[in-house]
Amino acid sequence: MKDSNQSQTTPKRLQWLRAVGEKNLLAIKSFSPKQRVFFVFFVATAILSGFGIVSLVNKSFMVSIPLPGGSLTEGIVGTPRFINPVLAISDADKDLVALTFSGLMRKSAEGELIPDLASGYDLSLDGREYTFTLKNGITWNDGKPLTADDVVFTIEKVQDASIRSPKKGSWEGIVAEKVDDRTIKFTLKQPYAPFIENTTIGILPKHIWSGLSAEQWGFSSYNVNPIGTGPFKVVKVQQNSYGIPEYYDLVPFDKFILGKPYIQNLRIKFYAGDDNLVAGYKAGEVESIAAISSEVASSLEKNGARVERTPLPRVFSVFFNQAEQPIFTSAGVRSALDIATNKEKIINEVLFGFATEAVGPLPHGVIGSRGINGNADVSTNTYPDESTRIQEAEAVLKKNGWARNEETGVMEKKVKKKPTETLSFTLTTSDAPELKQIANILKEDWEKIGARVEVKVFESGDLNENVIRTRKFNALLFGEIVGTDPDPYAFWHSSQRFDPGLNIALYANITTDKLLEKARETGDRQKRADLFAKFQTEVKKDNPAIFLYSPDFTYILPGGIQGLNLSGINISSERFSNIYEWYTRTQMVWKPFAK
Repeated sequence: MKDSNQSQTTPKRLQWLRAVGEKNLLAIKSFSPKQRVFFVFFVATAILSGFGIVSLVNKSFMVSIPLPGGSLTEGIVGTPRFINPVLAISDADKDLVALTFSGLMRKSAEGELIPDLASGYDLSLDGREYTFTLKNGITWNDGKPLTADDVVFTIEKVQDASIRSPKKGSWEGIVAEKVDDRTIKFTLKQPYAPFIENTTIGILPKHIWSGLSAEQWGFSSYNVNPIGTGPFKVVKVQQNSYGIPEYYDLVPFDKFILGKPYIQNLRIKFYAGDDNLVAGYKAGEVESIAAISSEVASSLEKNGARVERTPLPRVFSVFFNQAEQPIFTSAGVRSALDIATNKEKIINEVLFGFATEAVGPLPHGVIGSRGINGNADVSTNTYPDESTRIQEAEAVLKKNGWARNEETGVMEKKVKKKPTETLSFTLTTSDAPELKQIANILKEDWEKIGARVEVKVFESGDLNENVIRTRKFNALLFGEIVGTDPDPYAFWHSSQRFDPGLNIALYANITTDKLLEKARETGDRQKRADLFAKFQTEVKKDNPAIFLYSPDFTYILPGGIQGLNLSGINISSERFSNIYEWYTRTQMVWKPFAK
């Protein structure tokens, strides 16, 4: 029922409003043309300002959030055979394992290790026991629950010599045991801080694989139609008339424990080689390609392609074998060759700028990667011009008793009661095109200071078996994968000088040995960084190698993909570590409603 007073006053209010409006209209009509223009201008300004203020206030309380949707088609070289974290060998295998499987831990977008299947872990006081607890509610693609049995089963299969897992060496001497359905304990023979990196290995479903003998593992259809717990699951395998996979179609796994991915359709298309891959990209068959050569990346970038890049934790160096070539026992010779090396030319002309100068045995960005003066990433080879660099290198040689033979132009050194030494040696490398180019640049640089250099090129497998393992080389141009959480022990500890050790410089130094031993046992990240920095400084003093560069990982992908972060990847497949956070669509929402 209406209020009687309100019904009586409403006509009066209308009359009053009408009267006020008529007065205002009469006032406006009385304005001169100039006054009317100013009036309209000020009213319009007030209205627009009001809208602007409201818009700014609105924006300040709103944020952009990712939305599900979109697709991505990526091309890779090779054909997957073992989409199985225990058996994966090729890049194609590893890429699809990264998409379909999860480990106890996972690399985050920033390159740090974060819990994945595990909710966390505890470390014993002696640094030997790691106890992991699984998160609740984890299921496989087939709906079965994941338990501690799956984790223990996976590690035992990695350690089984008859399975021949490439991961076996990383798990030697480690005991995995089930504590209960959600708890697993790993016991190490001795403290080893980098062990935690091992736990990123994908876990296999025991209920799928336990019924197979070791001989049957390589032939199981689950190697090409995987059942995992990763961010994506396979829904289609398209094969050609010969039964060879042409592409895989994947969709988000709804129960992925870190959250369902935003990208709704992912296609991985396979190519026979790098040239085919690039041709497929240029033809529009795929939208993204990875791990291409620096030359191709540079060309595509100039043509407008989006090129993402990040330094890889590996170092390419020239290692001196003092046992095979006695002239390298001279610190002066090693130093002169280092000074004469034009690293900038190598990076710009061969790698098209897609590399970072190396300042020591630890690559750019890893813990403890400091220059010889204790500063991060300090260049060790800065000269105003080439002639100055060559003069400085020659001066070092002359100071150490070397002089040019006037007839040959080669540096020689006369030693009492010994044959005259000649600055002559071989430089060995693999048949990779970039390394062959670099070897020839090094040859040119060193011949300018009076060295005679012969370049020897080997096929990769032959190089490993008949040159590196036997240590049959003078100087070796080679790359070492160090890792973002490095353990240089295998590359530089004196106990690793001979096969199967990887100390290919045959380097021996008591001080660095002790630093590396302490770093292996230290769980404190800052202490390890300090130990590694001292190690790097000590190695650089001895010049057992010429540290050249760390290559960039390059990734070509469409501009619409957001959320990508390549920080801290070790290998190409780790570009997918945070793929569940990639997105192509967004929506503006008020902050309280954002996740």
